[in-house]
Amino acid sequence: MSLRKSAATSSNGHESSEQERKRAAVEQYQAVEGHFSLVRNFRLADLVTIANGICGSFSIFMSAKYLLTSDEDYLWSALAFPLAGLLFDFLDGKVARWRNESSMIGQELDSLADLISFGVAPALLAFVVGFRTYLDTVVLTGFICCGLARLARFNATVASIPKDAKGKAHYFEGLPIPSSLGLVAILSYWTKQGWIEGKHGIPWGTITLWGAPGGDGELHKFSIVFGLWAAAMVSKTLRVPKL
Repeated sequence: MSLRKSAATSSNGHESSEQERKRAAVEQYQAVEGHFSLVRNFRLADLVTIANGICGSFSIFMSAKYLLTSDEDYLWSALAFPLAGLLFDFLDGKVARWRNESSMIGQELDSLADLISFGVAPALLAFVVGFRTYLDTVVLTGFICCGLARLARFNATVASIPKDAKGKAHYFEGLPIPSSLGLVAILSYWTKQGWIEGKHGIPWGTITLWGAPGGDGELHKFSIVFGLWAAAMVSKTLRVPKL
């Protein structure tokens, strides 16, 4: 009975502490009024995180420019911007620890920027280089949504993951969404080799699950890799050590 009371007290204490932290974070942004109050409340680390989102956004627009012009300079820019986003993603945490500053809005900004740079941008790059069948787009949409779910789960459960003395988590639950840069690296190699739409085509070819070839039932075989990657991101049992 005493153990149950102790556990309940500990749980209640943790919940109370978490609620107080959230309340203080909300009051911090409500305390500053006037024009651009949100911007004036940004920490330096928040601005670094936004730079990550800017890189992802530029990648998306460069992909669109390539689709309009077929100029490979735009495609190479689209492939490079997610890597730049990764550098800012690493840097924002270091800046936050250096400045000893953290906030709830910073955590949310980090997840949203990651979704753009490592979820939406890589999926659009895959579409651009040739994953354009109906089933391909279904898989790529699932890839983005799994990345979204993975980031939401991280925000909701990060407090329960074991941490070291510096507050750094021991592992990731599921494949971290920045790992999608591995797929971007593959797309970059294919681009260099000319294995893209309009040239030699996507490696491994396609399979037709129903209907005629070239119809809605056609799927690029490599799309399965995107599907498996998406499943690994939302996996509960896969634990990736945090370096």
